[in-house]
Amino acid sequence: MAEVPESMRQIRSLVTAAGEVRVELAEVPVPRPGPDEVLIRVQATPVNPSDLGTLFAAADLGAARREGTDRYPVVVAPVSGPAAAARIGQSLPVGNEGAGLVVAAGSSEAAQALMGRTVAGLGGAMYAEYRCLPVASCLVLADGTDPRDAASCFVNPLTALGMVETMRREGHHGLVHTAAASNLGQMLNRICLADGVPLVNVVRRPDQAELLRGQGATLVCDTSSPRFDDELTAALQASGATIAFDAIGGGSQAGRILAAMEAAVLAGQAGAYNRYGSAVHKQVYLYGNLDRGRTELERSFGMAWGIGGWLLTNFLTAVGPEVAAGLRRRVVEELHSTFASSYTKELALDALLDLDEIAVYSRQATGQKVLVRP
Repeated sequence: MAEVPESMRQIRSLVTAAGEVRVELAEVPVPRPGPDEVLIRVQATPVNPSDLGTLFAAADLGAARREGTDRYPVVVAPVSGPAAAARIGQSLPVGNEGAGLVVAAGSSEAAQALMGRTVAGLGGAMYAEYRCLPVASCLVLADGTDPRDAASCFVNPLTALGMVETMRREGHHGLVHTAAASNLGQMLNRICLADGVPLVNVVRRPDQAELLRGQGATLVCDTSSPRFDDELTAALQASGATIAFDAIGGGSQAGRILAAMEAAVLAGQAGAYNRYGSAVHKQVYLYGNLDRGRTELERSFGMAWGIGGWLLTNFLTAVGPEVAAGLRRRVVEELHSTFASSYTKELALDALLDLDEIAVYSRQATGQKVLVRP
């Protein structure tokens, strides 16, 4: 432990009773590992959409101001709403996943075996110079793996694999994915091509459609097209997809997908009119919140449908440790192919709290992904 300092810098987010979120780069003690834990020097950690909610608590970032010092910056912004109210007075660490070098280990044989190894970790609080994690939360990487390549080993890869696994477990035979040109969407496209799963990719711009087609996608629908609903229905007929994973959340997207699914099912059925619609179950899961507005449904899709939330941690708990371990093994085996991630910018911890940088990465634009280098 001699090479490990007593304190470190860590990003923390606090909602105050005054209606503000204070995001600061603070000095905190370096944790010491317990018997079955390891201490990781964090070398790379991504900014995922799921991190932004904890980081800024849905604050009005247009009114943000920067305080503190260059080494210990603080960003303050007004915040409101029930989600923020539930956090008042709680200083939360941020950063779901990352990768780095194990520099200290607990006394157990499993922990000692990771000394000096590069690992990826899932467990929060990764926007820091060090992170202590249980051995079970670490993914051991091949010798020579660059932490940059392994920083996004968990959230996007396991989410994409989890979507396909959920599809199979619920008896569907093809799926729909929105925000499909994202890093996660490109991973899902590669998985579905390799596994022979029909996939309908929904994007927002023609260049995103061309990007996916260039990667082998055959069913791509662009919401900016004046014929989007007809094109989506045709893609659903071709794929047979009756389950969708929607990253948008708010607005009419989920309802339009359900309506197109119903139209695709009815187009393939002959028979008398049924005022209750088809008996084929259609399911949309909201797994993202890119649009924080209301989810709008115009119920034109019969009575056999469902809409709900989907969360990676809940999925992993439901499928159990054996299935989860199998999914993790696949990620390691295909880290540089199926599950490769790309980043448009790398930032130090203090730069993550630069107002100009926040204005860019908080937009969650498709194709824009930031990597933090503590």
